[in-house]
Amino acid sequence: MAKTAPTHSDLSERAQALVPVLRERAPRTEELRRIPDDTISDLHASGLFRMLQPKRVGGSELSYEAIVELSAIIGRGCGSTAWVLANLANHHWMLALWPRAAQDEIWGPSPDALVGSALMFPAGHAERDGKGFRLSGRWKFSSGIDACDWCMLGGIASSAEGELPQYYVFVVPRADYKVIDTWHVAGLRGTGSKDVEVSEIFVPAHRALTVEQMKGGVAPGGETAPLYRLPVFDMFPYVVAGAALGIAQGAIEEFSADIRHRITAYATTLLADYATTQARLGHAASAISAAERILIGNCREAMALAAHNAVPARDLKIRMRRDGAYAAHLCTEGVDLLFGAGGGEFLYNQQVIQRSFRDIHAANSHYALAWDIATTMAGKSLLGIAADLPTL
Repeated sequence: MAKTAPTHSDLSERAQALVPVLRERAPRTEELRRIPDDTISDLHASGLFRMLQPKRVGGSELSYEAIVELSAIIGRGCGSTAWVLANLANHHWMLALWPRAAQDEIWGPSPDALVGSALMFPAGHAERDGKGFRLSGRWKFSSGIDACDWCMLGGIASSAEGELPQYYVFVVPRADYKVIDTWHVAGLRGTGSKDVEVSEIFVPAHRALTVEQMKGGVAPGGETAPLYRLPVFDMFPYVVAGAALGIAQGAIEEFSADIRHRITAYATTLLADYATTQARLGHAASAISAAERILIGNCREAMALAAHNAVPARDLKIRMRRDGAYAAHLCTEGVDLLFGAGGGEFLYNQQVIQRSFRDIHAANSHYALAWDIATTMAGKSLLGIAADLPTL
């Protein structure tokens, strides 16, 4: 009898149980500059990587807001682990959009196979070659790539004369790409977001998907459940913002526990007794709570549209991207308030809040969460100016 995939409740309980373990491992995760092997094993055993994977291959196939909720729980213990979990779990979801031949090639040998990504499209150049493509390029920021057997790489394929180039995502096996260790950074140190390079590799057509096929609706993978009709690039801010939410929620917990008993260095007064401390904590908690409501609410709205076979209109897609970035902006605001309230004590490397501060700012450097970019795109839309984005 086939094993029943864990439910949302099961995965939530398992994620909660991992929080103290991951919190203890967080310093080692930073030292390694990647997710430790025992953490990868724990995430596999929990079923969390497969939260959005189709049921037909043993995945849980949860509603999309699960990636926000579950990665946020993990982020309370370790921001880097939450970031990698969210990205790799999302790739299980994305792979369901590819033709069945690609899915079978990857999930056939092991439905647990992890797939990394590097989706900076100008970094990859593809030429058509018979029944496939020749792909070359070097990409940055492939989070969790050390644990992966495959990688999704963005690239631009040249077209016939007079036609516009096409944007593709190519799935390639580990034997075809080189991982280059460039990950020496200030925040999210444990994500191992290294460079990936390929040179003139052949990618068969069934492992290439156009960006147009990822904008919502039924994709070549043939999955008809609402989950797999969501637009990939408009939902992506919710993947990385979920990790940011967890970092911020963990900072609230840590700050509250630390400040409650800390005496100020120069006045022998409990820091918790200062009205300014109380106000900062209340402000931070409000911002982070609002961020959570935005992220979960918008994911549910997108799922409701998909359930009615509707692809979000262009202005709604822009709003979805804006709101995802805004939620992360609110989480950063909250952590900044807490960091500023702790004084010089929070400068020490062993302080969890210091790591939260670095990690949340690293998260917000991601293109999908960059607040200035999101607001500019939203402003253009309100003014009737077309956004020049191939993924929109």
